[in-house]
Amino acid sequence: MKFKLKWLAPLAATLLLVACSDDKETLELSPKEGKTEDVVEEAGPYKVVDDRGVEVTFDEVPETIVSLQPSSTEILFSLGVGDKIIGATEYDTYPAEALEIERVSTSVTIDAERVVELNPDVVIAYSNADEAQITQLEDAGLKVFMIQSAASFEDVYSDVVQLSEVMGVEETGEKVIADVQAQIAAVQEKTNTLETKKKVYYEVSPAPDIWTAGSETFQHEILTAAGVDNVFVDQTGWLSVTEEDVITRSPETILTPATYLDDAVGEILSRAGWDTIQAVTNKEVYLVDGDVLSRPATRIGEAVELVAQTVYPDLFK
Repeated sequence: MKFKLKWLAPLAATLLLVACSDDKETLELSPKEGKTEDVVEEAGPYKVVDDRGVEVTFDEVPETIVSLQPSSTEILFSLGVGDKIIGATEYDTYPAEALEIERVSTSVTIDAERVVELNPDVVIAYSNADEAQITQLEDAGLKVFMIQSAASFEDVYSDVVQLSEVMGVEETGEKVIADVQAQIAAVQEKTNTLETKKKVYYEVSPAPDIWTAGSETFQHEILTAAGVDNVFVDQTGWLSVTEEDVITRSPETILTPATYLDDAVGEILSRAGWDTIQAVTNKEVYLVDGDVLSRPATRIGEAVELVAQTVYPDLFK
């Protein structure tokens, strides 16, 4: 299982929530020992180990949930148990039904008093949550199950397995994973026909404080799975870059999730000195959905397809 702390994206204030995480051990997707479905079928208590290494005991499948991370909320809806969520964060915007859930957290600060009042059967928390607030919830008698947001696709599958065990829907979890993997495979069947891959620059945050994603990030894995070459693959993690860095690497395509700007594409195209970059010269600068590309949940197949369709539109005609 996965117990280590994970990376925290440095630009959460400027983006729709970017997942924070650290490396986790790869989880095999084959049946695991002590699967909770066998225990639940016998109507007895069952245990699931969370990402702190804590063995959380459930007397019965939870009927009410407070989810303190958008990615966990998306996974729970994918598992068909989203209707059990009674508290969420202000960034829980997908699916549409999530917008109707009461807000009990900013994703940074938890309204612990309100969560205690709601008295959920389980709180799905995240590893970088304030320890004092988590302790407050547990001291009030609430059951807290800690999930670390994924830093890789394998981590996403791991999160799906864990939450499906908590909710007693393991078979649904297996199908969700299979569907995501099939969507990615379908995209790669198309991109594998390419003779050369395009060089892509993914701009997380715009000028003057430009940030991008290097290797060992969730976004880099999306780019790689979509059949493109990240121009900053030689760098690790989230990094601040200069305009000169980007100009020197001259990407063929530029992707940006800066939907909060009035005209993110126009701003990039008009930057002084950037007219020597292939992507700018050919006007291959595109605005993409930041939620889809930043949240480590069950839309990763959609994220891979979005990048591939944007960079290689002819493959999807």
